[in-house]
Amino acid sequence: MPGRSLDLWTPAHRANPRPLYARMREQSPIVRLLEPLRQVPFWLVTRYDDTVEVLRDERLTKDPRKLSEHARSTVFRSAQQGLLEHMLASDPPDHTRLRALVSQAFTPRRIEALRPRIVAIATELMEAALARGSVDFIDAFAFPLPVIVIAEMLGIPAEDRDQFREWTQALFVPPADGNPEHAMAAGQSFVKYLSTLIQRRHSEPGEDLLTALMTAEEQGERLSPTELTSMVFLLLVAGHETTVNLLGSGLLALLEHPEQHERLRGDRKLMGPAVEEMLRYCSPVETSTARFTVEPIEVCGQIIPAEEMVVAGLMAANHDPEVFTEPDRFDVGRTPNRHVAFGSGIHFCLGAPLARMEAAVAFELLLNRAPGVKLAVEPERLEWRKTAFIRGLEHLPVTFG
Repeated sequence: MPGRSLDLWTPAHRANPRPLYARMREQSPIVRLLEPLRQVPFWLVTRYDDTVEVLRDERLTKDPRKLSEHARSTVFRSAQQGLLEHMLASDPPDHTRLRALVSQAFTPRRIEALRPRIVAIATELMEAALARGSVDFIDAFAFPLPVIVIAEMLGIPAEDRDQFREWTQALFVPPADGNPEHAMAAGQSFVKYLSTLIQRRHSEPGEDLLTALMTAEEQGERLSPTELTSMVFLLLVAGHETTVNLLGSGLLALLEHPEQHERLRGDRKLMGPAVEEMLRYCSPVETSTARFTVEPIEVCGQIIPAEEMVVAGLMAANHDPEVFTEPDRFDVGRTPNRHVAFGSGIHFCLGAPLARMEAAVAFELLLNRAPGVKLAVEPERLEWRKTAFIRGLEHLPVTFG
């Protein structure tokens, strides 16, 4: 039976899963758990070296089409097929082709060219928040910044941005009653919206990433209609989820460690290492996306049957004392810092340069414009999202002093 005693989804473990991960690393470095959204068992790996091995293991597939119909329907019953043909749900050679079609939009050089616009968006959001005196930092800044950036990149109308949060929340947060219908409805709405948007772009092309994806070719191939819908979905979700949680959790880490906050304020050359430490310490993506066995294989000394889900524990790996000195200490100057917050191997996060840029801009602005920022509630009252895939706060009430 799956390990119910190691329940990552209790409020206490959502608030601080590090002690539980430490126990897993020591006693059960690979453990079978039950995923609450779809009630599907999965194997979770928690040690750093094992995590990197799983992320790079070519025996594990990301492609649901390689599973039997029964396994697919069990694992993906609340998902929409129109959202499952992107590069994170594929293996080479499909993965190679799909990633090549979008990678040129996310090179460090192209992301650096976005800096003035990112600064402008962040400044506008910050000034509005400062004028109010106290805000929910997630709603006022951490969510809108990356959503506006990725929506502008893709050419998404401004009035549609808030809808993405509702849909992604439904898709990633386990329902209280265990009923997946809300997630299924959100997926259907997302597919319908994206299909309509793509149809509109066919007749009204623009200077945006969506139009570029529709016209891009790689060795004579283009994205199929389903691949295009899936890819836009992936870019929208991945393009904001990581950064929302990095900004919220990163600010909380600074506020809970005032000596590190002051250290960063006094030495802005630490901004790069500080962002990397937030990625490690906070791990905004707590676990990797799913991989599957196509036949029985041994993983970390455990025989995994065919057609079972294997997940790498990114946050657990990022706090492994075998790799990180004093792993539970938040240190804005930590070096080296070989975290796996963006994964590893061929599925390493394509948007990593963008997330790093947005975080550096945001925290530089906070240090300059909001030196007196403080938590508006006791830390124990903060609520964390009820999923072990995404690591983030529901709300972060702050005052600017």
